[in-house]
Amino acid sequence: MKKIQEKPIPCFKRWCRKSYAVFASVRRQFNYGVLSVSMSIILLSVTMSAQAQPADSLERCMELQIEQIEVTGIKATPTRSAMTSTSVFNRKAGAAAPVQTLESALRLSPAIDLRERSGRGTQADIMLRGGSFDQTMVMLNGINFTDARTGHQSHSLPVDLDCIAGIDLIDGVSGVGAYAGALNIRTMPLKPRYLRIEAAGGGDGYAYGNLSGAVTKGRFSLFAAGSYRRSDGYVHNTDFENYNAFVRMNYDGTKAGFFDFQAGYQNRAFGSNGFYAAYNPDQWEHTSTALASLRWLKSFGRFALNSSVSYRKNFDRYDWTRGTAMNYHNTDHVGAEVWGDYEWKGGKTSLGGDYAYHHIFSTNLGEELETPHGKYTKAKERHVGNLWLRHVKRWRSFDVSASAGVSFTPYGTSGLWSVSGGYRPLPELRLEIGAAQSMRLPTFTDLYYTSPAQVNNLDLKPEHAVTYRFRTDYARNGWNASLFTYYRQGRDIIDWVWRQDMGKWHSEQESKLDTYGLELSGGYATEGFLRRVSVAYGYVTTSKLGHVVTSSVLDYMKHKASASVEFRFLRNCSLTLTGAVYDRFGNYTHYLRNADGSFAVDEQGNKLTELRRFKPYFLLDGRVAWERKGWKVYVDAMNMTDTRYFDFGGLAMPGAWFSAGVVLTIG
Repeated sequence: MKKIQEKPIPCFKRWCRKSYAVFASVRRQFNYGVLSVSMSIILLSVTMSAQAQPADSLERCMELQIEQIEVTGIKATPTRSAMTSTSVFNRKAGAAAPVQTLESALRLSPAIDLRERSGRGTQADIMLRGGSFDQTMVMLNGINFTDARTGHQSHSLPVDLDCIAGIDLIDGVSGVGAYAGALNIRTMPLKPRYLRIEAAGGGDGYAYGNLSGAVTKGRFSLFAAGSYRRSDGYVHNTDFENYNAFVRMNYDGTKAGFFDFQAGYQNRAFGSNGFYAAYNPDQWEHTSTALASLRWLKSFGRFALNSSVSYRKNFDRYDWTRGTAMNYHNTDHVGAEVWGDYEWKGGKTSLGGDYAYHHIFSTNLGEELETPHGKYTKAKERHVGNLWLRHVKRWRSFDVSASAGVSFTPYGTSGLWSVSGGYRPLPELRLEIGAAQSMRLPTFTDLYYTSPAQVNNLDLKPEHAVTYRFRTDYARNGWNASLFTYYRQGRDIIDWVWRQDMGKWHSEQESKLDTYGLELSGGYATEGFLRRVSVAYGYVTTSKLGHVVTSSVLDYMKHKASASVEFRFLRNCSLTLTGAVYDRFGNYTHYLRNADGSFAVDEQGNKLTELRRFKPYFLLDGRVAWERKGWKVYVDAMNMTDTRYFDFGGLAMPGAWFSAGVVLTIG
């Protein structure tokens, strides 16, 4: 009998990011050595699917080595008491898009109304699902940094787009502030170890420089970034300068627990032509923001303890006439939160609480000081606390969650609750229904701000709302589709209303405002020439008729339709186009001008105005890019059709704006 000799099977005992590690390209059988035991150990502490924890707020890039295996993954913990989340930006999917700022990354989302006052994210308001910028909670890696003075400053965070791994819209966050929802901006390095350099320039004196990188050693990781952005402006007094610096450090101790530290600083100065009063072209503003937070997590068997402390300092100088300071503001936000999770047969139960201290020194906002504090003559402070209880239960195809809490504010106590249920009849299909109660407090600006164009109101009280929602998501073989609809019953809504009898904006409160919205989105991703296609549509309507002129709440984006397409060609080249139609509901006050450009006035010298409706507009942006071995060169064309448009009445936005840049990534 002939002896048959078997061919030996190769056995690899080390995985790494080398070319020979791509086993799928080798048509042979392999024995993966110690993979089965060690990989199981690794997966106990990393999350490999974004859908497994849709509301995750804490992420870090870590590189661990157990025996002869090296794995890179993400460690995550869920945001406190969050019901559900919607991804409005993903770095991987949006890498080729013609976006350079946080604001431009959000503009196409059907859930977001982004109202800009100037180009390149100089100043913008983020409004969620028919709400105002003051009704949006803004979090950075799960830490609430919402500004108590004004929502204009809430998203002035010291992070650039290259630092952002994703942005999620979160519903049902317990506590004060998330009236219309919360935006959670998640930062994460591109790789465990790398250095990235970017430089760009373009029309109107635009220049941008960015340096970022990360280092990972065992259970410690460090991620840092810094940038500078400037422009001469596209019309008179629209120039700007912006500095960002950000650092994030993680340490995962086996006994001490997981520590997550972040800190950042931003300095901005910008001409504010017509920003807060359309008839004044000479306004100017300078802001600086410093923030920091430390989070600690520790597991004890079935019990997990989560805690954090945070601090945010913001300075603001506003000039009614550039070069002559009119208002100074100095605000402090101190926050702390702690909660525990316990897993048992009945599900996961969470109990927690948080505390926030808001303080302001100002020349305009607050109550008169007996003795001035430097240049500040007024001040105000308030304390806010929340206690909440949440329970989650999951079965094979079903999941339910419910939370109840109480908020302690200067206006008294308020009960808040949320409930949600999901069902997955097919692996690729999910249905979800839920409801939540929310609230927000008047900002210091709502209560106290006065100017030549505005009158304050000390009688304002908190806003309340109950939101009902339904969602369905489908994803299979590169295809995805989503439908989201909601109905929000709002009470005691705050907004600045134009009073013709006063000739000024007045802070007022509507007794009732119901909002209905519908969001549709879909897309397809594959390999080849046509790499990615996505479409989206958003619709919002309210119960309020447009018989008054408001600055935000009633000037909502009624229709928004957008599309994006990405092509790959010549192996290393890409072309991405994004286009959208915007149709805003509402009216605005237009100041009439004479033939020479001066304002028209009546016999008493008052400026002549007329009421106009917002008109729809179309924007088309594009990017051509080339990438190879760590190098990337791109050319951006913003507003390619040179559309003349505005998000605020009469405040003209940039026309066609071209820029180009180069990126080098080492590591």
